[in-house]
Amino acid sequence: MTYVNKNLGDLIDHAQSLDNTAIIDLRDPARPRQYSHRQIDLLAGGVAQYLTTAGYPRGTAIGIASLNRAEYIAAYFGIMRAGLLAVPLNIKLPQETLEYLINDASMPFVFVDAERHTLLQNCIPLVDFDDTGANGFSQLIQPQTFATVIPAEGELAMMLYTSGSTGRPKGVPLTHQGQLWALAATRLGGVEPDGAQEHYLVAQPLFHMNGLFLTKRAFAANALLVVLPAFHLHDYIDALSRYRINIVAAVPTMFARLIRDPALLAGHDFSALKKLMLGSAPMSLSLLARIQARFPQTLIGHGYGTTEAGPAIFGPHPQGLPTPPLSLGYPLAVGEVELVGPEAPNEGVLRMRNPAVTPGYYRLPEKSAQVLDDGWYYSGDVMRRDSNGFYYFVGRADDMFVCAGENIYPVEVEKTLETHPQVRQACVVPLPDEERSQVPVAFVVLQPGSQVSVDELKQHVLQRAPAYQHPRRIAFLHELPWAGTNKVDRNALLLRARELEQQQRWGEAELQV
Repeated sequence: MTYVNKNLGDLIDHAQSLDNTAIIDLRDPARPRQYSHRQIDLLAGGVAQYLTTAGYPRGTAIGIASLNRAEYIAAYFGIMRAGLLAVPLNIKLPQETLEYLINDASMPFVFVDAERHTLLQNCIPLVDFDDTGANGFSQLIQPQTFATVIPAEGELAMMLYTSGSTGRPKGVPLTHQGQLWALAATRLGGVEPDGAQEHYLVAQPLFHMNGLFLTKRAFAANALLVVLPAFHLHDYIDALSRYRINIVAAVPTMFARLIRDPALLAGHDFSALKKLMLGSAPMSLSLLARIQARFPQTLIGHGYGTTEAGPAIFGPHPQGLPTPPLSLGYPLAVGEVELVGPEAPNEGVLRMRNPAVTPGYYRLPEKSAQVLDDGWYYSGDVMRRDSNGFYYFVGRADDMFVCAGENIYPVEVEKTLETHPQVRQACVVPLPDEERSQVPVAFVVLQPGSQVSVDELKQHVLQRAPAYQHPRRIAFLHELPWAGTNKVDRNALLLRARELEQQQRWGEAELQV
C-alpha cells in the first residue's frame, strides 16, 4: 500500500483525466455548480499558496465552519497541502462551544460560509466562501499549482472533534500516513469498489468522519462527487435519481427517513445505485429489510469505524463466506482487532491497532491514557464474534446500564422493538428507579398509519427477550430527534424521559420532543 511520503491533501490522481467532473455542488439544486478535478486541484493549490504566503508555521490549525460545498473540500485539501492542520468544525454546536474549539486549537483564522461569518465575526479573523469582495474567498484564493509539502513520518494532517456528549469535545488528531493507510486498506480489503467516474453522493456533514472519508475515497478514485449542503429529504432523493448515483455512504437514520413514505420515492429511478454503505450508528434487521425491499438491486453493507481508529476494520470473509445480516464483517488482515473483558474472546469491548489510530487526544494526556495503550485503541464498543469470525455490534459500554443486577444495552432492546411490524424506529434510554437502580424506557416511531398499544409492545419484547429488558414505559413520537451527525439524539430523549416521568405524561397518544 503506497502511503509513505504522501500528503493527504493531494489525492487527485494525475494519471487519470483531470477534465473529468469532480464535484457537482447542489447548494442551489436548481443551479448546480460543476467543477472538474483540474479546477479543484488548482483551487486547493490556491488555498495552500495563500496560507503559505501568510507565513503560518508548519502544523498550525486552520478551521473550516460551513455547510458542505465545493470550496469546503478545496480548503480542506489545500490546508493539508501547505503542511498545516485541517480542522473541520461541527457547525451544529452552539457559538460558545465553537469559540472554545477555536481557542483550544489556537487557530489564527477560519474558513466560513455566510451564516458562520455572522456567528463568529467578533471572535476570530475569517475568510468567507460567500463574500465576493476583496477579503472574500473568491478574491483572496487564486487557483494555481502548488508544490505540495511532503509530510514527515507521523506528521498530523487533520483533527476532528468528538461530539462531546459527556463533556467538552475532544480533539482527535490524525496523521497523513494513517489516513492514507486507511484509504489503501479499504480498497485492498474489497470493502468498496473503486473506479474512475463512479458517482458518489455526500449529504452528511463534512465535519464527521463518515462524509469526510467518502469524499476522500471519491477523489482518490477520480470519481464524481455530488455534494448536498446538508441532508434534506427531497433534495437527497432527487439527487440519488437525477445524478445516477452508484455509491452512497450514509447513517441508517437517513435511509430510515427516506423509505418512510413510499410516495416520496415514486417516479424516481434508482437503478444505478449498486452500493449502499450504512454506518456510524446501529441498525436493526427490520430497517435493513425495509431498505433492501425499496432498493432490491443494491448491495447493502453495514460498516463500522471510529474517528480515533479509522474505518479500515472489517470487510469480506477471506474464505468468501457471505456476510450475515447486521454483521460488521470479518477483520481485515491488514489491521489488528481483539475483544477484551470477562466474556472474551467471543464477546467484549473492541480494541484496534493499525496505522490510522490517533496518536492521542489533543492536549489531553490523561484522556488519551484511558483509551490508548501501545498503539491499541479501546473503542468502548461492545461486540460479539460468531463461530465464523464475523463481528456484531452489541452496544456502547458507556450506554450500558444495570436493571436489578442485569446489564442492559439499549441497542439490543431497540432491535427487539423494531422486529414488531408496526414499529419503524425505537430508542431506549435508562430511567432512575429506586428498586431496580434503572429501568429501560422506550420512545417509538410507528409505521405511517399504524396503531399499536403500549401493552402490545411490552408483550412483544417479553416474548422475544429476557424479561428485564422489556421497556417499563413507552412514548410514541412522530419522529426521533437528530443530533448534529445525523444520529438519534439520545441525550435529548434521556432528558425527555425524566420530564415525562416527573409529569406523569407517558400515556399521551403522541408526543413532540
